[in-house]
Amino acid sequence: MADLSATTTSTEAPKKEGGFPPFDTTTFPSQLFWLAITFGCLFVVMWRVAGPRIHGAISGRRAAINGNIEAAQGARAKAEAAENAYQTALAGARARAQGLAEENRQTLNAEIAKEKAKAEAEAQTAMSAADARINATREAARGTVGKAAEDAAIAIVAHLTGETVSSAEAAQAMKG
Repeated sequence: MADLSATTTSTEAPKKEGGFPPFDTTTFPSQLFWLAITFGCLFVVMWRVAGPRIHGAISGRRAAINGNIEAAQGARAKAEAAENAYQTALAGARARAQGLAEENRQTLNAEIAKEKAKAEAEAQTAMSAADARINATREAARGTVGKAAEDAAIAIVAHLTGETVSSAEAAQAMKG
């Protein structure tokens, strides 16, 4: 049979002893004492060690940022000065280029005018020579036409009448 004495169950709740220690009012004075000591130690450490390091880091960053800003402003001023110098040089170069272009334009216009006058003089000379040749050819043609007319008149008279006419008589007949 089974031994019933070994398995006894109790229906009573266990007795609470203490509870949550931070809420135990009997330990408040010691908790406040250690809180004050810990706060004091942490305050001194923050004040003497961490605070100066943080302040040094912030001051170093602030100095670096301010130095970079000043360097950037200096670079900007140099860039603006360089741009102004460039614009001035560019304006001077443009003015010189325009001056050279105008000088070249005037030189070319003068050369063109000189060559045009020369060409016109050559054309006038050529036209005068051509007129002289035309007049000479015209005079030669008149003489040839006159001679051809005399020869034609002699041939016509010889053909129609059968008589021979001298060239002096034919010339006399052509004039009158």
